Amino acid sequence: MANLVYKRVSTDQQSTARQNLVLDEAGIEDPVVFEEDGGTSSRLHPLQRPKFRALLDYARPGDTVHISEMFRLVRGTGHILDVLDVLHRERLALRIHDGAFSAMDLTARHPRTGELLSTVKFMVQTLAAAGELQRDLQRELTYDGLRAAEAKGSKGGRRLAVAAAKTDDVRTAYLEGRSIAALARDHGVSRGAIRTAVADLLPDHTANEDDAPAPEVPVTLDMPGKIADFLRTTELEPAERAALDQGVAVRRGQGYTLRVTAVPAVHRQLLARCQPLDGGHGVPAVPAQRKARREYEHRVSTLTP
Repeated sequence: MANLVYKRVSTDQQSTARQNLVLDEAGIEDPVVFEEDGGTSSRLHPLQRPKFRALLDYARPGDTVHISEMFRLVRGTGHILDVLDVLHRERLALRIHDGAFSAMDLTARHPRTGELLSTVKFMVQTLAAAGELQRDLQRELTYDGLRAAEAKGSKGGRRLAVAAAKTDDVRTAYLEGRSIAALARDHGVSRGAIRTAVADLLPDHTANEDDAPAPEVPVTLDMPGKIADFLRTTELEPAERAALDQGVAVRRGQGYTLRVTAVPAVHRQLLARCQPLDGGHGVPAVPAQRKARREYEHRVSTLTP
């Protein structure tokens, strides 16, 4: 019986050091490691991630999947239940070594029906909801902190990757013929950071602001409630989350729609987050959700590119 270890980080600036520590302390014998590429977002359904799919293809009945903590594998109740169903079907055990789920047997099934035990399902849903609440509270505190900083005249966002003291050297080297790729290697930063430092020196740069594209104008669209419910369990960019949080719910019979106002680019990004609702890669599609996604897609498609 093989021990299959799964690791993942959300951004390419993070490392698996903490996961390695937890898994090393667990004393897993002869681990076979499957590690996602850096920056594999948790918003992507686990069954659509390349390395987790590779793990499932490699696994054989009786093997055990090891993860440091549940949220390295899944985010949101729907993802958890989908993964547990697949593990049960493939007769794989799941061992979580840290966090709230570490003391639970999440693969326990009813001896006669074969369904996930109701107590396990309840605990999974409860703990997943608690994790989502924690992330939402952290997000709200982040927004409050940004607003407070802006009130004091500070500007949020990432710091420039090229230090101000080195910007002149970068620009001089670029004018002397040094390539962007070479400068990125020299200074240990991304090519995008170098392009930012030399933006006004690039061949396609123009100082005529009249030629710049007009900024996008916010547009209001009605988002089906099933789409809104799904997106609330998904990791979103700040602009996407803000648009969702500021939406106005409009009751429609037994359901509702969320009236969302955002620039077309944000609407398209939100639509892209809903792709898992169409199913595929072993993820069952729910007809009502798939219908809602296509309805929302039709509305977004009417927006001017």
